[in-house]
Amino acid sequence: MNGTQPSNCPSNSTAEKIGMTFAHCVILSVSLAGNTLIGIIVYKTQTMRKPINFFIVNMAMSDLLVPIFVIPRLIQRLYIDSWLIGGLLGQALCKLAVFLPDVSTVVSIQSLVLIVVDRFGAVVLPLRSPLISSKLCPFFILATWIVSIAVNSPYILVDKLVEYPEKLVCERHWNEVFGNSSSFENYVLSYMLVFFFNPLVLITIVYIIIYLNLKSQKIPGEQFANAEQQRHQRERNVLKMAIAIVLGFAVCWLPAAIFWCILRFTENMDCGVQHYFYVVHSIALANCAINPCICFIFSRNYYNELKALFR
Repeated sequence: MNGTQPSNCPSNSTAEKIGMTFAHCVILSVSLAGNTLIGIIVYKTQTMRKPINFFIVNMAMSDLLVPIFVIPRLIQRLYIDSWLIGGLLGQALCKLAVFLPDVSTVVSIQSLVLIVVDRFGAVVLPLRSPLISSKLCPFFILATWIVSIAVNSPYILVDKLVEYPEKLVCERHWNEVFGNSSSFENYVLSYMLVFFFNPLVLITIVYIIIYLNLKSQKIPGEQFANAEQQRHQRERNVLKMAIAIVLGFAVCWLPAAIFWCILRFTENMDCGVQHYFYVVHSIALANCAINPCICFIFSRNYYNELKALFR
């Protein structure tokens, strides 16, 4: 948005600022509380220390980066359109404010892929050893952070705090760092294809396979009916929660991702486009608050442990 905002756009009214501030504060509060509770519940409950819950906690911890580094900055910009902190600390915060939220998004999408792999093994290959065992979970989780940090590392180099006479501005200097032969637009397109659109297509295909497999499974014999029915019901419940998390991620992030890709390749940005961007961006940020709510709504285990925690 820096450098492309139309100068003739009217500033937000007081009512709009108050409404946006309230919405951002709700997202911040729910995200901080919900994702922290997810981590506490899995840590305190021995029976919930399973691969799928470890990956959900990984998403929850990455989602905490958004209310900490993004939302306070958005609220501040509604009232003061200038970077508030200068010096070395300001430079560091300028880089982290862009770098860490994108790290969070890539960690989340990789966690969704790991969740679908875990569900595929549990439902389609129930008699074989788990595709991702609990012992391997820490290595996979560490890998999601290493890959995400590596992919987003250019932001650490190109984002700089620039001091103008009237204000401080956090700007991106891509060509200054990587030269004119390197294109930020190509980086964005590759980034979106590899770490956003392709994983979502893969996740969708695998979940369709899992659903068809569950639908075609039959209970083998009368003596095993109760045990098999209970197992099927558990798998269906966990699957519903996993699918709800993926759908929540897609619904929140797809509009912003598509719009942002289009925006990077166009110079035309009138006031209507700017307001639409604010809307889809706010919806995307809301995903960090929606994920824990999905867990508590769709998972009886999370819901019961939440009640026990408050008791």
